[in-house]
Amino acid sequence: MSASLAALFGFLLLQFGIGVWVSRRIATEDDYLVGGRRFGYLLATTSIFATWFGAESVIGSAGQVFEHGLSLSSAEPFGYGLCLVLVGLLLAKPLWKRGLTTLADLYRVRFGAGVERLVAILLIPPSVLWAAAQIRAFGSVVALVGDVDISVGIGIAALFVIAYTAFGGLLADAITDVVQGAVLSLGLVIMLALVVLRVGGPGEAVATLMASERISLSLAEAGPWYLTLEAWAIPMLGSLVSIEVIGRVLAARSGEVAQRSTFGAGGLYLVVGSIPVLIALLAAPLVGPLANAEQLLPTVARDLLPPLAFALFTGGLVSAILSTVDSTLLASSGLLSHNLIIPHLRAVDERTKVRVARGGVLAFGIIALAIALSAEGVFALVELASSLGSAGVVVTTLFALFTGLGSARTAAATLVMGLVGYLAASIGGLETPFLLSLLAALVTWGIGCLIDAAAS
Repeated sequence: MSASLAALFGFLLLQFGIGVWVSRRIATEDDYLVGGRRFGYLLATTSIFATWFGAESVIGSAGQVFEHGLSLSSAEPFGYGLCLVLVGLLLAKPLWKRGLTTLADLYRVRFGAGVERLVAILLIPPSVLWAAAQIRAFGSVVALVGDVDISVGIGIAALFVIAYTAFGGLLADAITDVVQGAVLSLGLVIMLALVVLRVGGPGEAVATLMASERISLSLAEAGPWYLTLEAWAIPMLGSLVSIEVIGRVLAARSGEVAQRSTFGAGGLYLVVGSIPVLIALLAAPLVGPLANAEQLLPTVARDLLPPLAFALFTGGLVSAILSTVDSTLLASSGLLSHNLIIPHLRAVDERTKVRVARGGVLAFGIIALAIALSAEGVFALVELASSLGSAGVVVTTLFALFTGLGSARTAAATLVMGLVGYLAASIGGLETPFLLSLLAALVTWGIGCLIDAAAS
């Protein structure tokens, strides 16, 4: 076994041990799904950042820049970082003050149980897609380090992630996020520093960036305005109601902690998320053409870094993936158990609730594994997860929080039309399916409110 592979397995065992240790403190559904609602600034900020900073932020964004360059249509990492700022501005305090366990709880309070179940069903698939993206990226790292087939790597990754998440719940996730965020940030900073030295030092690195043909910030070269708008709308608006981030907002010990931690995580994301982009721009001449652009950062780390630095990078990359995939599985399981299954069970004791939630993690982990094995790439999965059906959820969530408009019928129609609009535009080959689905959701809400007013 190589030193890098041994270090990777040691790191994974440490994470798993923390999950098992924390599992002893889980007595209620609140403990498992929202960490007992006791996150302070450190846990909340690092957990939101680590959850958001996943495989697409490291592997996906670097691969996109390596293959297509950096232009005004490149929304990662900037769009996702700004999305966290919007969550802090618009959603963090209002959602926390309502004492919710999941986002679907808002719909039960505002529109009734039927709409609650509908939105839970719509929110689960994007989250599972996001989990599949992380599992695929995790498998790629295992395959690269262990020199095994990628399907074997994905299988190993899925097995570990399912067991790790099922044991510890959100509290274990948040505790390990502190370690994972630190290892990830340190690994990327060291990797960037070594790449800068490899290209000739800071001065030469700046000169390389200034002269790079891969950077084009001209409006004329960004392509049609509507495609650029679509590229930015998907991360900024499509991910606004991400159940992974909202779960951490609800776990904060106060509304102020929820809001300020989201702002802090957004700023941290913008800073650390820029590092893979810089590495992709600087390292491109060093590695030459690649069959798979998403292998850029792992290839650079393996070929250009010393063994110790490569091991640190691997740990950082795995940290980014683990902190995201466990969140997605946990959030999906929370919707399934808390909003769909538990209300129909006569047994409502806390142990039963926790067992059902853990069963959801297992089920969605298996589904995510199947998707990861059949998918073509990480970035495409994440983009689909951010846009699939989210337009209707964004519209109804904002109106539900800040207005008294809309009936259960209007909310349900808006949710359905947001999904139908996206699917119809995608199947029809239109270039802006998310913007069109957002428009469909807004129009449906407006018409529904007019009908509600006429009927009252």
